[in-house]
Amino acid sequence: MSSSATRVRPSATTTGRVPAGRARPRRTARLEPLLWLGPALLLIGGIVLWPVVEMVLTSLREISRTGVPRGWAGADNFSALLDHPELVPVIGRTIVWVAGIVAVTVALSLGLAQLLHARFPGRRLVRWALIVPWAASLVMTAIVWRWMLSYFYGITNRVLTDLGVIDSPRDWLGDPTIALLWMMWVGVFVSLPFTTYVLLAGLQTVPDEVHEAARVDGASRWRTYWSVVFPLLKPALLVATVINVINVFNSFPIIWAMTRGGPGNATDTTTTFMYKLAFVDQSVGQSAAMAVVNFLMVVVMVLLYLRAVRWKEIG
Repeated sequence: MSSSATRVRPSATTTGRVPAGRARPRRTARLEPLLWLGPALLLIGGIVLWPVVEMVLTSLREISRTGVPRGWAGADNFSALLDHPELVPVIGRTIVWVAGIVAVTVALSLGLAQLLHARFPGRRLVRWALIVPWAASLVMTAIVWRWMLSYFYGITNRVLTDLGVIDSPRDWLGDPTIALLWMMWVGVFVSLPFTTYVLLAGLQTVPDEVHEAARVDGASRWRTYWSVVFPLLKPALLVATVINVINVFNSFPIIWAMTRGGPGNATDTTTTFMYKLAFVDQSVGQSAAMAVVNFLMVVVMVLLYLRAVRWKEIG
């Protein structure tokens, strides 16, 4: 038989086709990450997404005082919420609450992180001590501060009176403005450890060569920090700020344990106001509508912050 008569079967490499037996493993390999991500996705869907869906659906329903759905209400719950006389003051107070606590916390944490990054005797003990406010229960911490600020037996009045700062005991939690400031301080107090440790972790990632190069160029410590170290802290600062905004925005225990949003609604934020709508006014639909508004406010504030710091350029 001549060579010209011999026909050679085209192989997979010459035709560009992949055998079916090989194609299936490749397709399976593409789906393999879903097996690893599946449990996490189910957890996110069950704990995060499904409650959000239920929250939105509840806000669009008419709910009885006993919690039984009576049918669709459309936008009636949102209309009633917008007509509520306390809504605008509560939202304004919430913005002040979040902005004040986060700004002061970040500013103080920058200094504390720099201090704890330096070497000094007892540094490990100081680092451990800083964890205490964060490790303790928020409710317990708030109750302790409420006792300290009590008009009748609070140690704050006793100390300030003995030092001559005030002439007579004051009802610190009875004045809405002063009560809000004290609660904001407690919010800063419990937020400092987490924020400080995040920024401290960021400082520890800055190479020593950066400081050495700045010293060789003749830069002062202050100049080195703001021009060299601080820009490298932006990723850690971004994480700390965003998480603080979310936590402080949804902070319920501090306000409820110290003043219950009082006197009246004078120290309410969106979280305590939402609680009162559901369990005091027994308006579950309006409370769900307030929850939707609260959720959107958190998303908007985080997005505005990310836009302000140009988060895509960080890293």
